[in-house]
Amino acid sequence: MWIVYALLATFFFGLRGILYQWTSQKNLNRDLLLFGVFCIGFIISVVGVLLLNQRWYGWADVAVGMGLGFGSFAANAVLHKGFSVGKASLISVLAGLTPLFVLIFAFLLWNETLTSIQLIGFVIIFCGLCIIRYSSDISINNLKGAQWGLLAALCFTFTDLMGKQSTLLEADVFATLTSMFGFGSFLFAMRWLAKRKKFIGSQYSEKTHWSEIKTFSCGLIVGVANVSGMVAIISAFSIGNTGLVSAISGMNILLILLYSHIVLKETFSRQEVLGLTAAFVGVIVLRLN
Repeated sequence: MWIVYALLATFFFGLRGILYQWTSQKNLNRDLLLFGVFCIGFIISVVGVLLLNQRWYGWADVAVGMGLGFGSFAANAVLHKGFSVGKASLISVLAGLTPLFVLIFAFLLWNETLTSIQLIGFVIIFCGLCIIRYSSDISINNLKGAQWGLLAALCFTFTDLMGKQSTLLEADVFATLTSMFGFGSFLFAMRWLAKRKKFIGSQYSEKTHWSEIKTFSCGLIVGVANVSGMVAIISAFSIGNTGLVSAISGMNILLILLYSHIVLKETFSRQEVLGLTAAFVGVIVLRLN
């Protein structure tokens, strides 16, 4: 059953990625967009808490939720910084190391291990994702921004580990997500307001073509996919192996590639086809376990 939740997380995070890709081509304020993404997540989570009568059982629940919010905020900020100063393919490859780091830390923290078939499936999926991300030439002389890519991977790793920790605490899902999205909303709002104050007036208007209302509203739409993905991945973490869930959810890049091929009419390289095939084979191997 865990693999179903993990695949649902893959779908929703892939949809989120597609929407991020689309908005990245628009002249808008990214911090305001992400504030909207987290704000709707907070609202939906509060509704979930009230309807399902969920609650926090201690400060640990709140702390883990806030850790999720900080990790997600930091990962987005660092990844954006990496793309702004380094080669996109390099940053993507390094950020794609998240499942490997998650697997290592899950073993060190909780002594989680994989069966032989699970290990084979993980390796196949992980290699497939790396092949897909490694779609452009990366040389030893072009490693500018590598530190940001590695830091992004560690931030995403921290977020996945916090998600798993919430299940180990048997925390209620929507209570955890309320803390996550509430804290994340606060951080993105403060970042947006700080930049808004800096560029207030005509200079700010020139930098952001989309109105603030339109940008925030778009973030609310993207946020529905994001919160759905978080519910799915936490549900998967509650019953599945941390490293495997992280690896499968990382396959959301496949959905983004399909979108690029079908809608944007981009062609697949041989490396991408090989990576796609390997990822699907890896999922089939896991189903054999």
